[in-house]
Amino acid sequence: MPLVLIILLPLTGACLPALLQGRSSRLLASVSALPALFCLLLLLSWLPHVMQDGAAVVQRLSWLPSLGLDASFRLDGLGLLFALLITGVGCLILLYARYYFEGSEATARFFTLLLLFMAAMLGIVLSENLLFMLVFWELTSLTSFLLIGYHTDDHAARLGARMSLVITGGGGLALLAGIMLLGQAAGSYELSIILEAGEHIRASEHYGLMLNLILLGAFTKSAQFPFHLWLPHAMTAPTPVSAYLHSATMVKAGLFLLARLHPALADTTLWFYLVTLTGMLTLMVGAFVAMFMHDMKGLLAYSTVSHLGLIMLLLGLGTPMALAAALFHLVCHALFKAPLFMMAGYVDHATGSRDMRHINGMWRFMPALMVLSGVASAAMAGLPLMSGYLSKKMLFNESLLVVIPEWATVVIPAWVALAALFSVAYSIRIFHNVFFNGRPIDLPIWPPAPPRLAALSPIMLPVLATLLVGLAPQPIYMALVHPAFAASRQIAVAPYDFTALDGRLPMLMSLFALAGGALFYHWRTPLFRLHCRLPMVDAKEIFDWLMRRATALAQQRVFQLENGSLQRYLAFILATLVVLVGLQLRDVPRWDGGVALAPLDPLTLLAAILLCLTSLGVVVYHHHRLPALLLLGVTGLFVTVTFARFSAPDLALTQLMVEVMAVVIMMLALSFLPQTSPRGSTRLRMGRDLTIAGLMGLGVAAFSFAILTRPQQTISDFFLANSVPGGGGSNVVNVILVDFRGFDTLGEITVLGIAAVAVFAFTRDLHLKARVVDTNPTHWVAEPYPIMLGAVARLVLPVALLVSAYIFLRGHNQPGGGFIAGLITAVALTLQYMAGGLVWAQARMPTAFRPMIGAGVLIASFTGLGSWLFGFPFLTSAHGHLHLPLIGEFELATAMLFDLGVYATVVGATLLILANLGKLMTVAGPGKEIG
Repeated sequence: MPLVLIILLPLTGACLPALLQGRSSRLLASVSALPALFCLLLLLSWLPHVMQDGAAVVQRLSWLPSLGLDASFRLDGLGLLFALLITGVGCLILLYARYYFEGSEATARFFTLLLLFMAAMLGIVLSENLLFMLVFWELTSLTSFLLIGYHTDDHAARLGARMSLVITGGGGLALLAGIMLLGQAAGSYELSIILEAGEHIRASEHYGLMLNLILLGAFTKSAQFPFHLWLPHAMTAPTPVSAYLHSATMVKAGLFLLARLHPALADTTLWFYLVTLTGMLTLMVGAFVAMFMHDMKGLLAYSTVSHLGLIMLLLGLGTPMALAAALFHLVCHALFKAPLFMMAGYVDHATGSRDMRHINGMWRFMPALMVLSGVASAAMAGLPLMSGYLSKKMLFNESLLVVIPEWATVVIPAWVALAALFSVAYSIRIFHNVFFNGRPIDLPIWPPAPPRLAALSPIMLPVLATLLVGLAPQPIYMALVHPAFAASRQIAVAPYDFTALDGRLPMLMSLFALAGGALFYHWRTPLFRLHCRLPMVDAKEIFDWLMRRATALAQQRVFQLENGSLQRYLAFILATLVVLVGLQLRDVPRWDGGVALAPLDPLTLLAAILLCLTSLGVVVYHHHRLPALLLLGVTGLFVTVTFARFSAPDLALTQLMVEVMAVVIMMLALSFLPQTSPRGSTRLRMGRDLTIAGLMGLGVAAFSFAILTRPQQTISDFFLANSVPGGGGSNVVNVILVDFRGFDTLGEITVLGIAAVAVFAFTRDLHLKARVVDTNPTHWVAEPYPIMLGAVARLVLPVALLVSAYIFLRGHNQPGGGFIAGLITAVALTLQYMAGGLVWAQARMPTAFRPMIGAGVLIASFTGLGSWLFGFPFLTSAHGHLHLPLIGEFELATAMLFDLGVYATVVGATLLILANLGKLMTVAGPGKEIG
């Protein structure tokens, strides 16, 4: 089974909610759960293989092998454990959302984003190539940003989303740099090679820098101190998002990364100090702050911070079984944290409040929810018979085994015991305050409406699982945790001995935490008063101050360098280029390379002179915009003639069509500007510009002469030799565009589409009126559309479209192709706008140009992806011949589909820009929305 299918299921399934926009939350949640459920079943089918064999399954799809970037996937015990958590908890969250959003604000956007987030997380844990993993890493930051800021009208939600994006995005940049160094040290970005090169990587001179950068990325993602600020402020998201983020996904990504790279980076003193000390600080800070939080979700958020620190501490200890303990607690944490967040969401809906000073005595209204929450809280506190009890004792046991450095033998056990005390205290608090502690006080909703029994099913399942793990840990450990532990260590390891947890010291530490936590909560009133006297640090204020300072510093530097003058920017750039290149060219021994120049015929000389004269004309008349624009168009025509003169018909056709469209679009844009611009240049500035321009011109001429007169072997011979056998076409230019350099073309049409959509966005709400008089003032003609032009345009349109189709179909073997055909179609339709006006043209042709752009990019992309199905690199084309009766040999090439995508994108982008600029020209005001 292809592993990529596990990622593609939620990725493509994200389209399903969009098709059901406006339907009930039940239907949306049920449909959205199907891809997640199928993923879970596919992963479970791999479980026997992972348990029995243990060897990693690696599958590769060639993408950009020259850059070391392949779409390669890896499934082993570690990846399977995290993938099961992501999909299993994801199914529960989608089931929970079915009831949570019942009759409220659920939209298709929420479920689409949740499935995209699931796909991104699955991409992280199943990637074999680290560069490929980074793509999914950044996708989790983007999708979590949109999920946290789901309530766009809530300022706190927008702030929390921005905080998460800034912190995790900054960490992602550091991680990118660290992985680049790691790949250079290992000689590959494939995990199969990196995990075997641990000794070589740790001996690298860049190991320290590499480790710090990778840890920075992991720490920001997993909310480690002091980067934990974003996680509590993410509580503004809907509760299903909070439950998913905290229990199984976003915050676990950094932990997964360190567990995955453990064989390559761990077992050094630097690793021990950085990872262990960060985990210790995060463990204590999160536990202490959680105890004094009054908001239910806030308490659970800081408890998550604390538990993430606990796992990070175990990853850094370096004891033989610490990594197994970390993975076991990671599973336990997911099983009790998801139900607690779901409980908080139900209570919030029922009471209209999350303040535990007002939410009391809920046992009278929600007895079933009380029982389930009691079990989950007991697991979080680490009570006997619960999964949390075992994972806490594993932590105690591993902390006692640390012998180097000497201070750690005392400090670490004492530290984790104290943090466990706080953990017990806040676990008791959230259960006791919500369900007991007297009667409710001033609740916004009264009486509270308890959730239906069916709505508790997503809570029951993980609660039963946490009981099962607590009562029978060995089977669960051997099925899930032990294969992950073995994959993380990359060596044969013995199973964890749970009987070792019955030692005297781990038992005493557990009793200390349980008794101390109960006493701490019992004496909470004076402790809360003492806490109120302590100086408070507001993470939001710190973040806002840092953002203000960074913005102010950036603006200060920008204002020093930029004054809005394009002339100044170009002068700086070109002068710098002249100096740098000039310094390098001082030592050139000889400019003439010895290759004889071709004879200069009179026609070429005349065209060159006219080209120079028209270019000078643009410079001389640049203050008069219309003459300058016309001269610029004439310059483009001479360039077209030059291409034709030197046997480049494809380039000539493209240049001609581009010139026509460019002049039309620029005339539309310039119609809102004065016909002339003021003369603001001083003699000094003119002298500066003339000097820079002269040096640039002489430099380019000399550089071109030096290159063209030297013998050289170009890549042209390769393209000429392989155009037909490799690309199936004799038009080398077209084969280069759609085959040899197809990835470049895909990027270009994507940029073109983005530019067109940007123009649409900028002009969408812009209401302007064209001038109806000149500055003379002379009134313009009342009828702007000539009758003769309209008559000719209607006759030209079908002919132009027929020519466009002909140019498109023959492009693989003769001058033409999708780009030229798209421009011809765009010019023909532009003529209709010019002849009949915007309103007339809108009424007679479809205006859905944005979907046309999207369809074009998707057609081109899926043409490239199709080659993966046959084991070939991205955008590999196939071609062949069919014999058709009465017709004969008929050539087919998949590059034609790619060219069709180029055609659709060019037509859609050009007309979207034209129509939205033309909309601004209407004197009576804007027409209907175009795009």
